[in-house]
Amino acid sequence: MPTPKSQIMDQEAIRRAITRMAHEILEKAGPKDLALIGIRTRGVILADRLQAAIKNIEYQDIPAGILDITLYRDDLTLVGSKPLVRQTLIDFDITGKRIVLVDDVFFTGRTVRAALDALTDLGRPAKIELAVLVDRGHRELPIRADFVGKNIPTARDQNVRVILGEADGTQDAVIIEEDK
Repeated sequence: MPTPKSQIMDQEAIRRAITRMAHEILEKAGPKDLALIGIRTRGVILADRLQAAIKNIEYQDIPAGILDITLYRDDLTLVGSKPLVRQTLIDFDITGKRIVLVDDVFFTGRTVRAALDALTDLGRPAKIELAVLVDRGHRELPIRADFVGKNIPTARDQNVRVILGEADGTQDAVIIEEDK
């Protein structure tokens, strides 16, 4: 039996959310010492899109990087005996920078906690902020997002899927699926 689904955001809604978040990021402190770091996989795509939106607004390139948090996860033993570890690619010094950490769905906060641990192993940023496309609630840790594309109240037994063309080969969407 197929899982019931409902689309919450389409491609245009995602584009508007990213544009708005880029403006909010710039309004808070401007582009000086700003850098974006996306959490693999979809956070990287969203960071790239935010980087392009900021360049479109400010006509400035800001650095962006890729963070793999696999070895920092607190559920690593539940993931499998041989988790897939991919490369972290940050080709700039994060020390003293205003880092905006980017992810697709913000749920319990455990992914963000792992990302904070990974980042602080790389340097000492002046500030770390969080940008997420979807905040679905149900936090287990005292962490909040600074920039949110859309708040989507969900039940714990629902799944929120962010579909992005670059990763999924189809049109962008955010879908809620019933966990059956």
